[in-house]
Amino acid sequence: MPSTPTPTWLLPAFSRAAIGAGATAPAPTIELAGVRLLARWEEPGRHFHNVRHLVDLLQRVDELQQETHNAHAVRLAAWYHGAIFSSDEASAEAHKGGEDENASAEFARIELTNLGVPEKAIAAVETMVRALTRHTRNPDSSDCAVLCDADLAVLASEPQRYREYIRDVREEYSHIPDRKFLEARKSIVNKLLGRQQLYASPLGASWELRARQNLAAEASRIDKELERLEESPQP
Repeated sequence: MPSTPTPTWLLPAFSRAAIGAGATAPAPTIELAGVRLLARWEEPGRHFHNVRHLVDLLQRVDELQQETHNAHAVRLAAWYHGAIFSSDEASAEAHKGGEDENASAEFARIELTNLGVPEKAIAAVETMVRALTRHTRNPDSSDCAVLCDADLAVLASEPQRYREYIRDVREEYSHIPDRKFLEARKSIVNKLLGRQQLYASPLGASWELRARQNLAAEASRIDKELERLEESPQP
């Protein structure tokens, strides 16, 4: 599948977010940090966790921004949450989504410190990025709720987009055998369906029903695929 074109507004958006969060570095230094970060999102092998995902996430944050305390910090957290990425087999077996949130949070701290972003804003970004490890929202942080909801918004996509999402995730893990991938994916889907609620922000709550419908349909497809593999002759 061809790579998603990088919108021309992305780098200026990064600079605005950094400056809005208090960055004091010269504009060219901030822009170069954005270039380095964007290059990570454009790495080969990112079929879902790529520029399209970043754009979708930033647009969802914009939809929910009236519920944020510091929208600039939330946008920076969106930019940095997938800075460190791996789709290797160990990540799949650990039921992780490829993004290493803890390593990404550390990377964000280093980069934002070099840009002169105030410590309070850096700590907020770092906390939000780490919260995406298991989407553990801080009930006292509306910013954290918005970022977590925006990251899970793809689950509430229209059916065609949801199918594209599943296809892209599978392509990221194309080196993983079907059975292992399906079992790992089934675990993720069941954990999501087992939550009392998927979305924490008031505006995000409107996505709940469609997300659960999509997840339930995917769970059914996974069960059928696993049954088919069970019935297939072993090589």
